[in-house]
Amino acid sequence: MAKLRWEPGPDHPITISPAGEKVVVTAGGRMIAETGNALLLQEAHYPPVRYVPLADVDPAVLERSTTTSYCPYKGDATYYSLPGAPDAVWEYQDPYDAVAAIKGHVAFYPDKVEFSA
Repeated sequence: MAKLRWEPGPDHPITISPAGEKVVVTAGGRMIAETGNALLLQEAHYPPVRYVPLADVDPAVLERSTTTSYCPYKGDATYYSLPGAPDAVWEYQDPYDAVAAIKGHVAFYPDKVEFSA
């Protein structure tokens, strides 16, 4: 069965812009990521999501998960677990053209990590 694929538009806008701030991500008291190059994705009425360059994430804490999900606006997502936090991180390895800027970036569930500037 073919997956639904939708384009952002007036009824479901998606914007991506530089976060404009230093972003530090910690989990369990350990720094997971630090960057000045985060992106802020705002999708429709959802809370904004920070996407951090994967290159700015400590690779020693990421463990590839078998979990996947699908968004008709962004594509297929794959997940990573952090120590003590399963499926805390997601990535669109091959995002749709409308959100291509998030390629090479990951996002974190805010209930599984802490953000600071």
